[in-house]
Amino acid sequence: MSYHAQWLSKIEDSANPTEYQAFVERYYTLEKDAYDQIFTAGQDTIQGKASEMARSLGFGKDMVVYLGFLDGINSCLQEELDLESVEDDTELALKIDFEKLYWKMHEVKADWLYSLESWDNVLSSERRNELAKSYRQSKIVRHEKVGRNDPCPCGSGKKYKACCGKNA
Repeated sequence: MSYHAQWLSKIEDSANPTEYQAFVERYYTLEKDAYDQIFTAGQDTIQGKASEMARSLGFGKDMVVYLGFLDGINSCLQEELDLESVEDDTELALKIDFEKLYWKMHEVKADWLYSLESWDNVLSSERRNELAKSYRQSKIVRHEKVGRNDPCPCGSGKKYKACCGKNA
């Protein structure tokens, strides 16, 4: 079974809530430390063998948890990885799109990640504020009210008041 398949199995297995909670908390701690290290270095590309990268980012020899980290960042890479094929000796090149990553962290409500001070090394606070504002605005539902004399939105060609609006 691949490391990625093991990760998916582990993260979906909540049969023992105490064990599951400890696993998730450990993952979040390692994830936060890894991102902090990446942002502090300020490099948008990280390369090397998967096992060496896992150790250098603080995951030690726990490749299953490291694959969880890669699963989380994968959609924010300029070239996504085939996670099922990642083994210890797999050569990886992680070219990170930091703006997309910042957006994604807001999307999953990972405030412990998007509030890291080390973001200053890769995105200015002004740019992060712009991205956060843009994210919030993208989640606002806008609904135009149909006026009585406007064409009916159902496409009948009639005025709204004479069509769908007469029952409203």
